[in-house]
Amino acid sequence: MRLMMFAPPILTLSLIALAVPAFSQVAPPYQAHGLPLAIGVGPSNFNPDWGSGHMWGGTVWADWYPAAVLHGLGLEVEARDISLNRNLPSQKNVRQDTAGGGPIYTWRHYTNFRPYAKLLIGFGSYDFPPASPTYTHDTRGFYAAGGGVEYRFLGPLWARADYEYEIVQPLIGVTRKPQGFTFGVSYKFLPRVR
Repeated sequence: MRLMMFAPPILTLSLIALAVPAFSQVAPPYQAHGLPLAIGVGPSNFNPDWGSGHMWGGTVWADWYPAAVLHGLGLEVEARDISLNRNLPSQKNVRQDTAGGGPIYTWRHYTNFRPYAKLLIGFGSYDFPPASPTYTHDTRGFYAAGGGVEYRFLGPLWARADYEYEIVQPLIGVTRKPQGFTFGVSYKFLPRVR
């Protein structure tokens, strides 16, 4: 009778011991481990829709691709400062600092070449020529649509060419529509998948 009392725990431990080697398999490529994150930086050339001409600045972004969501769908967070050339007569005191985020979809059909599209919502800080003696700065929300292509040129390093079209909430009675290009490099922490 005493032996019957120990039989269930011994049988359970034996089955667990036999099953452990089944978990030592290498994870298939679609389950490779790694951070689903990409971080990038690059110069931007934008038409601020104030005055005439284009202005330069810089952009940083981070893309997160959670594995639990549809393959290729992720979230982008982006910050941009457009402030170079602000002392030209056509761009006197013009500056745009924006930060936003939203969904990004990357088409991953090719290994080293990936087109993408994104939609962003955010806030911007805008400096402009004096509308009155003291009114030269304001903060507004914006919506943006954009897209571009990424090209893997060295391991986890990707070159990016990005176009973005923004619609800024009315500023001095006018809806501004800045648009421009960003060219940059990102480092993808994503696991290498075949």
